[in-house]
Parts: sequence; structure tokens; C-alpha cells
Amino acid sequence: MIELRETIWNPLTPVEVSPYYWHEDPLVSRGSAALGEGPHVVELFSGLGGLSQGFTQAGFQVALAADIHEPSVESFRASHPTATTILGDLRHVSSGSLKNALGGVMPEIMMAGVPCQGFSLNNRKRHDGDERNMLFREFMRLATAIRPRAVVIENVSGIRGAGKGDFVQAIQTEIRDALKLDPYVVVLNAADFGVPQTRQRVFFLGLPKGSRWEPPAPTHGPMTRRPYRTVRDAIADLPALASGESTSKYLPGSAKGYAAQMRGRQRTLLNHRAPKHPATTLARIEKTLPGEPLYESFKQRIRLHWDKPSPTQVSGGIRSQFQFAHPEQIRGLTIRERCRIQSFPDWIWVAGGLVQGRVQTGNAVPPLLAEALAQTVLDSL
Repeated sequence: MIELRETIWNPLTPVEVSPYYWHEDPLVSRGSAALGEGPHVVELFSGLGGLSQGFTQAGFQVALAADIHEPSVESFRASHPTATTILGDLRHVSSGSLKNALGGVMPEIMMAGVPCQGFSLNNRKRHDGDERNMLFREFMRLATAIRPRAVVIENVSGIRGAGKGDFVQAIQTEIRDALKLDPYVVVLNAADFGVPQTRQRVFFLGLPKGSRWEPPAPTHGPMTRRPYRTVRDAIADLPALASGESTSKYLPGSAKGYAAQMRGRQRTLLNHRAPKHPATTLARIEKTLPGEPLYESFKQRIRLHWDKPSPTQVSGGIRSQFQFAHPEQIRGLTIRERCRIQSFPDWIWVAGGLVQGRVQTGNAVPPLLAEALAQTVLDSL
């Protein structure tokens, strides 16, 4: 047992690779219609597209997105049909092929939610030598070739302590020296911007020399007139489900507040399927009080509390199990409930089923947080 444990936690053991990654030559798919007027953005390591959704809500047009995870690209194309997508490993995408995929569009902003597993505090096997920690250099390589007016890089808060702070310094140095932009770094909590989730993220910005930039001011929380949004605000209007059940119909009546904002004009309820649990799991959920951990050894897996923001939602690895149990119903969350907690509008469809849906929603930048940041970038430009 000791030998097995040492093998599992050994930093030299290769990281397990998702079978949903595209390992063939990068595949370019053109948008279904002509792009509108700019400003245009490119998102690399896009995932489900939380950054792109937030920037779109702030008035930007998404020209191109790229990711190696096939369900993520499928989800992205459904939400941004006019954007060109690249499915594949960005280490195999040349600057020339990226320019060709852009078709003459010169993006004002390039951005990326650079893979963060090597920095994440929720990754029990994290270490500074994780090869995924170096993928930001691929972003810098392509950004140096494209030369956008500004760049935005997102990562988990754990990056600040990695490598004794060397990673943070390296990113700022490359923004300044390679891109000739003024670097900024800020830590933002999604809950401060109307997301019903406590989620701290680090954002690195590169803006034109001499730009004047101020971080977005919180709209919710103790320093404002609006309380933090809660799990009740996020999902209380959605139909009740038992383990393994699903529905595509909303409850009769109109939603209010945040739920109405997320629902918009959507009439068909998407991705509202409950995970099917064994009897032992159902019993564990039933005996767990709201706000308390489901397992003694995994404190991040809890039964949510109606009247508090959700804790940070995570992807859970390539075979993601449910992280949160519903505060009242005896089951884990649906993908739609996870989307609500991340502030994705109800019309956004998530491909890939429950497990890969958890991966996508857990990795995403909350759109309301991205929108708040995007507005400050737009103002500075």
C-alpha cells in the first residue's frame, strides 16, 4: 500500500490525460456567419467560454476560441456560432495557422484561462514542476505573434504561492518585455460581482503603455448596498428532481431577481438532469446538514446551504464526481444548477453529459465576473 501511495503522489508520475482531449492535428471550424463589428477578442484555453461570455455581455465580439477538450469546444460553438474554433493542443498550433484561422481579423484582446491544475489548492497532487504550469508560455508565444492591444490571463489564487511567487513575476515580466504592455495583477472574488459563489481568481492584464486602469468595484457584499447572492437566489426556482430524474420544463410562474436574469427569454430548460446515486450515497446526503461536509476527508464536498453563497465550484478531475449536494433534495447538482452557480445564462447548453459537464463548469470563469473585468478593460482602451 505504501508503494502504491508513493506512486500516486510522486510528482514524477505522469498526469493522467483525459480521453476527451483531441490528440490529432488541430481542427479549425469556421463560424457560421460573418462577425459583427469589433472590438474583437480571442480566447485560448477557452473551455466552456466563461471569459468570452462575460466579454460578450460587455460588448465585445468573439473572433476565435481554442481548446483541447472536445466537449468544451462543442459547447463553445453552440454558444458562439459566429466564432471560429480550433480543437487541439495549442503547442501544435503555429502563429501562422492562428493568423490564417483569424482570416484577417486583428483582435483587440487575447485572453486565456490558462490550465491551473498545477496551481490549484484543491489539487492534492499539485507541485511547481507540473508541466501544465508552463502552458502560459504557449499563450505568450501566440500573443507575441498576433500583437493584440491588450491581454487578459486568468488563474487560480494558488498561483501566488507557487514557486515562491516566481510564476507571478514571470508572467508580469513576459507581458512587459515580450508584448511591450504595462502589466497589472489583481485578485477578484466572484461573489463581489453578483455571482452566488465564493470564488477567488487572479487576473493578469497587459494594457497599452500609459493606460490608466482600475480594478472593477464590487457590486455586492459588505462594502455595498447589495448582499451576496445565495444558493437560494441561484437555483430555488428550478424544478425538483429525484436521483436520476430529468426535466426540460420550468415550473409555472415567473422567476425573480437573479433567477430571472439567468433565465431571460429561455423557454426550454437545458441540462437539468440529476445524477443517479447508489443508496449509500443517498443516505449520506440525507443525514448531512446543509452547509456541512459530506465526507470527513473531503471538506470541499458539502451539502449546500440555501442562504449562503456556494463555496468554490471545482472541476473534480477527468472522472469528476459530484462535489455539492442539493440543500433540500437528496441528490447532487444538475449541470444547469452548476451553471446558475457560475452565472451562465440558461440558454447556454453544455455538451458531454454529467461528468464532462462538471469538468467544464468547474473550470470556467463566471461570466458576471468576466463582464465586470471586461468593462474596465474596455474603458481603459
